[in-house]
Amino acid sequence: MIVSLVYRAVRGLLSLPELLLRREASVAAEVLVLRHENTVLRRQLTSPVRY
Repeated sequence: MIVSLVYRAVRGLLSLPELLLRREASVAAEVLVLRHENTVLRRQLTSPVRY
């Protein structure tokens, strides 16, 4: 029982950096997708953008 708890704790600690890196990568990918969508939408506009 104790071995199983220690194993789960060590596994959780070792997977933490992977989880953090995955979040950063997913944020970077999302930014790239949004930039691409913005570019595509701007091409579809016929008149200049008015803010």
